[in-house]
Amino acid sequence: MANPTRLRIIDRLAHGEELTCSTTLPDVSPSTASRHWNVLREAGVLHARREGRIILHSLRRKDLDARFPGLLDSVLAAVRDSPAAHAVDGDNL
Repeated sequence: MANPTRLRIIDRLAHGEELTCSTTLPDVSPSTASRHWNVLREAGVLHARREGRIILHSLRRKDLDARFPGLLDSVLAAVRDSPAAHAVDGDNL
């Protein structure tokens, strides 16, 4: 979760939506985005499901909160308050 791009992904998924990697990170190359999505999925942070040719990702919030109570909310709060986060993504992460 320490990578700024992965934090952007987590922040965008924190609202409970399912997203594709191309719609979430339009400013990142597809191969780089795919690598970040895979890291988060392999770490158990994301759930992925296939719908036709599209892979939809969602945050495994319940699982994360059960295993690490309060961690996700703390990370998201720190990211949203961080000046570095705004420098990475001008639309308030």
